[in-house]
Amino acid sequence: MDGESGIAFSKMNGLGNDFVVIDARAWRVALDSEAVRRIAARGAGIGCDQVIRLEPDAGADAFMRIWNGDGGEVDACGNATRCIAWRLMQESGARKVRIATNAGVLVCTPGPRPMTVSVDMGAPRFSWQEIPLAEPFADTRMIELHVGPADAPQLHSPSVVNIGNPHCIFWVEDVEAHDLARLGPLLEHHPLFPERANISLARVTSRDAITLKVWERGAGLTRACGTAACAAAVAAARRRLTGRTVTVSLPGGALDIAWREDDHVVMTGPVAVEFDGIIPAALLGAAAAEPAR
Repeated sequence: MDGESGIAFSKMNGLGNDFVVIDARAWRVALDSEAVRRIAARGAGIGCDQVIRLEPDAGADAFMRIWNGDGGEVDACGNATRCIAWRLMQESGARKVRIATNAGVLVCTPGPRPMTVSVDMGAPRFSWQEIPLAEPFADTRMIELHVGPADAPQLHSPSVVNIGNPHCIFWVEDVEAHDLARLGPLLEHHPLFPERANISLARVTSRDAITLKVWERGAGLTRACGTAACAAAVAAARRRLTGRTVTVSLPGGALDIAWREDDHVVMTGPVAVEFDGIIPAALLGAAAAEPAR
């Protein structure tokens, strides 16, 4: 594998949220935002929501670096974490792996069914500084933000939380009744979110079930977003709309989310392997690969 002939990759997905995975543990692989955008472009490139680079890490089984399709690096991706964990467990035969990310080290174990993985996503963060927001809010279970006329807003009073990434969740009666493809980019870039935000529409269907639709910052409408599912589950429990264990249904399928009493959030869901291939040198630009030392 080298930058002149191309770079090997695996295509994987979690509930349709898809990734190009590049293993840079044995080979150093340099990627910039332009190369990521070319790789992620559907039709012209390989096509994916996120590009993942595995790197060696002294304190974990691997470090997972994550870029969204727009070329921006992000701190967490729950669906990708499951995929990488499954890959690492298949390699080593281990029943537990530790994956380092910019958001911390995530501990992963096999799920209850074949091709499923459980991930300890850590503890959610609720203070306005940690999300972060551009101005103080004493209670992030429900903040002052609305879309449309003040006397009859289309969307209003969202919950906000950070679980690896900043999330803003609007509670609605019907997730399909709002044009998230139009509203998502406007809200993602709202001045209230200095690091932008993932925007979700959530409907509570029972004490243990939520329907969710997500606009993911830097990726757009997605079939699934693991951190958004965790954020919605936690936010619903904080507002006493559900219990602490729920099934979150997304366009790509369902995730089981448990907010444990130790404050950690555990996400369980499926993994899919699509194919392996070589990223053509033309997509890589200045990117290159050389043996790691």
